[in-house]
Amino acid sequence: MRIKGKNFDGEGGEEEEQKLVVGYALTLKKKKSFLQPEFERLACKKGILFVAIDVNLPLSDQGPFDIILHKLLGKEWSDIVEDYRQTHPEVTVIDPPYAIQHLHNRQSMLQDVVDLNLSDFHGRVGVPKQMVIMKDPLSIPDEVAKAGLKLPLVAKTLVVDGSAKSHELFLACDWSSLSELEPPLVLQEFVNHDGILFKIYIVGDAIKVVRRFSLSNVNQCQLAKVPGIFPFPRVSSAAASADDADLDPRVAELPPRPLLERLSKELRHRLGLRLFNIDMIREHGTRDIFYVIDINYFPGYGKMPDYEVIFTDFLLTFKKKKYRAISCED
Repeated sequence: MRIKGKNFDGEGGEEEEQKLVVGYALTLKKKKSFLQPEFERLACKKGILFVAIDVNLPLSDQGPFDIILHKLLGKEWSDIVEDYRQTHPEVTVIDPPYAIQHLHNRQSMLQDVVDLNLSDFHGRVGVPKQMVIMKDPLSIPDEVAKAGLKLPLVAKTLVVDGSAKSHELFLACDWSSLSELEPPLVLQEFVNHDGILFKIYIVGDAIKVVRRFSLSNVNQCQLAKVPGIFPFPRVSSAAASADDADLDPRVAELPPRPLLERLSKELRHRLGLRLFNIDMIREHGTRDIFYVIDINYFPGYGKMPDYEVIFTDFLLTFKKKKYRAISCED
């Protein structure tokens, strides 16, 4: 899209300026949290135009777009976007549906972290020991015992589908209560981490880390006193921010920057995604042993400090590529 502007000498006249057109397909809730007025104003000043995609109309009849930004669920929408990618290779789709799908299953989402083997690079990064339970709740205690997992265990739904239920977390504190859980689910050993979680936001090459309050440490004496299964709150809540809290410096210390850069670069490549966040914890009593416990696609960037600037700069990288392409054609 071209708009009228001023000549480079400041005199009135017409200069054709390229706008970067970003078509977006988001839920109403996601649109409200992401496309905040300050962000839209900054993007507009930088030559970025956001245009809503009408999901009731053929995607190929809309636009033209330079970028499609989306987070809608369902196979029908995924097929539409994938077909569009094949027929419109000049449009950047953020992100490919097949890559996003990888993060919808908690069994597979952390496998890429395991495969990285970051065991001696400014610290160690792994994943907690975990297993998948597909059916028969009554067999869970025996299956867990055979797998050698230790209590307490964090229980999560196997499939991440955007529903409130898929974000529910439970702490199982005794063997008998395990049979009360509802498969399919993932059981993950709870790692004491001093009640602090690091949310690592990835926006292209940019990395932003924030601290969130999480579940406090649990010891064996506490387990004996509180048998059962207990829900615990989502740590992604904005109210759970721990960045301004008076924390022990050893607990508050962020993971080493070189480690985060290596981890994010490798996961961007392996996952094929540009927008995601990593939930990471530091093991209690250590300085350099970290665990990735979850990875989320297109998280709540509205809660990330300075997200307006970071995301605008990210989109501007595509505008530069567009100008270079036009220059080459000329």
